[in-house]
Amino acid sequence: MRPDIKQDFSRFLKADPARLHMAAHSHHYWPDITFDAHMQAWQDAAQYADDKWEYVLGTVYRDVQKGIADMLHLPSPGTIAFAPNTHEFLNRLISALPQGRPLQILTSDSEFYSFDRQMKRLEEEGIVEIKRLPAQPLESFTTRFSKAAAEKDYDMIYVSMVFFNSGFVVTPLTEIARAVKSRDTLIVIDAYHGFMAVPIDLSAVAERVFFIGGGYKYAMAGEGACFMHCPAGFAPRPRNTGWFAAFGALSQSASGAVAYGDDGSRFMGATTDPGGLYRLRSVLRWLQERQMTVNDIHRHAHALQKQFVDGLGKNGKGRLNPDDLVVGMDELRRGNFLTFKTEEAGALYAALKKHNVITDYRGDCLRFGFGPYHDSQDINRLLEIIDRHVR
Repeated sequence: MRPDIKQDFSRFLKADPARLHMAAHSHHYWPDITFDAHMQAWQDAAQYADDKWEYVLGTVYRDVQKGIADMLHLPSPGTIAFAPNTHEFLNRLISALPQGRPLQILTSDSEFYSFDRQMKRLEEEGIVEIKRLPAQPLESFTTRFSKAAAEKDYDMIYVSMVFFNSGFVVTPLTEIARAVKSRDTLIVIDAYHGFMAVPIDLSAVAERVFFIGGGYKYAMAGEGACFMHCPAGFAPRPRNTGWFAAFGALSQSASGAVAYGDDGSRFMGATTDPGGLYRLRSVLRWLQERQMTVNDIHRHAHALQKQFVDGLGKNGKGRLNPDDLVVGMDELRRGNFLTFKTEEAGALYAALKKHNVITDYRGDCLRFGFGPYHDSQDINRLLEIIDRHVR
């Protein structure tokens, strides 16, 4: 059952051999190649010293831009900007919108905390007015969201490609993009739970949508390696801007206004630790060398999910009940984790952790994440622990 790359995660696996880490959706293990990349970042800092940023921006950034652009089928690597976290991108996007009135934003009720918390705080000040469309029922979400997007000229439309609290994959993105009538509306797709978990082809929407991802989840590169694809012609001059954006700036205008580039560089910030991008570059190269595609990883995760759910059902219904899955196994629009909705989520999490099985829960939702460092034997071990100690 491909991918056969579990051995490439030996450093993480050997750090705690007794741990069964079923939270790839939350804190994904890093492959061994990232250790060497981490050390390379240190060595390059020593070698280049004062010339470090010229090398990082000119070589490391461009290597990662190309790797991401190829994976997402983007027309140009230059549309990609980097930041240490997605929150920076969110604030930069907000800063590009009109002032003097409450911003009109359409989103779902299932967005991740970094977006949700920031928006709620801005709502308190009357800076934004938000319409949150219920994600449930999931089957009709794209149609309902597209209809809402067409009914009003919003300043921003922000939606996850994979909902963090269910694992449901929102498709097709083209339906949402085509529903938006105004060229002044920013369309933003949060793909943190989708990038390198599910196959993504942005070629049909690349000229219209902002697309945000990062290395902490399925990209296997850890913290500090987030990116945003920035379509040309939209939000050309964000007010929140750092000195890195000056590297791609056009010639200073006659008025003396701050200049911006017309590519992704206009959304760059300021000084940051580039180590995460070294690690992400190594992951992209490693997957190429192993001839491993995102589709391979996705199919592997789905095969393990099936083994897990089938195993749960063999001995009758227990505390972990396949009927409680938010996204059922008959739904192909699911990411690489499974979510059980149960009032026992916290208790089940604690019971599993007591036996060194790592999951995570949010409220009444218990999540199991599957990755390329898992194999069939891991699932058998998981089922055995559940049968003995959790049922």
